[in-house]
Amino acid sequence: MKKLITLFTFLSISAGTIAQKVDTALKKRVAANEVSTADSLLNSLTGNNKKVPVVIFKSSRLILAQSTETIKKNNFNFLVIHRFGDFAGKDGGGKVFFGLDAVADVYIGAEYGLTDNLNIGLGRSAIPWQGGLVNLELKYAALHQTTDDSSPIAITLLGATGLRPYNTFNSFGDRFSYFAEAIFARKLSPGLSIQLAPSIVHDNLPIPDVPGNTEQIFSLSATARFKLSKHMGFVIDYAHPFSSLRNGNNGFSDPLAFGLEMVTGGHVFTVNISNPRAVSEINYLSDTQSSYSKGQYRLGFTISRMFDFNHKEKYKGE
Repeated sequence: MKKLITLFTFLSISAGTIAQKVDTALKKRVAANEVSTADSLLNSLTGNNKKVPVVIFKSSRLILAQSTETIKKNNFNFLVIHRFGDFAGKDGGGKVFFGLDAVADVYIGAEYGLTDNLNIGLGRSAIPWQGGLVNLELKYAALHQTTDDSSPIAITLLGATGLRPYNTFNSFGDRFSYFAEAIFARKLSPGLSIQLAPSIVHDNLPIPDVPGNTEQIFSLSATARFKLSKHMGFVIDYAHPFSSLRNGNNGFSDPLAFGLEMVTGGHVFTVNISNPRAVSEINYLSDTQSSYSKGQYRLGFTISRMFDFNHKEKYKGE
């Protein structure tokens, strides 16, 4: 009992001495009009007043949409994105092993960090009925959400050009499509991140080339990521094209996907279910004619592998 009383007395005296020192320092700073009393107390207690960027998402790619995250300078991100065939419906079921024997689209690409905030990307989408797509893009992180909330959101700008190398077109210019997007994201809590992304797709030749279609489409995408564990999250991805043609009466559906994201060292692996057959935003925003109600949804996955070229190790011979 005496030991407890002695220990308590010692801690009380120590705490009082520390508090007195902190209080004296605070009074001097407040008197000099450097900071407010509340801010001084908070900074003195936490010892952290830096504006550190918040990591909102675990990778630069989600399921359908891209995130606000960029690849850091001299980092190289290799991507493989796969969409299988219809799980059910007239083109799915057991005859194609629930879509696993069919391929809707395969995207192979890479992203490179020119700076921490500016990336260049190149990819190839194999989607056959649209003549494939070679995609070149630039991605710029204009604003980061910070830990002190001085910047409450992140804003990333994305621009891309797509070229269709196959199929027959009346002119070479008809092969080109363009995509522009502004991505707004915020980490609301340690377990929830969200983003909204208005975008414009411009097809020199309307895709699909049917009466009533237009060359330009405005759309709005929404994504949410729910943290399940330190290395796992659940992602919901949705997009709505604002087009009088693209509705259920004309056989079109809004793109919708959900999946499980797993982070393993330098890899980010996502297994998902989606109704769009295409991987590229240019393609799935222009032409999604697959419906969940008809069994036209598919299994897919994304593999992201990061390579860091900032740290060069010298070879040591034997």
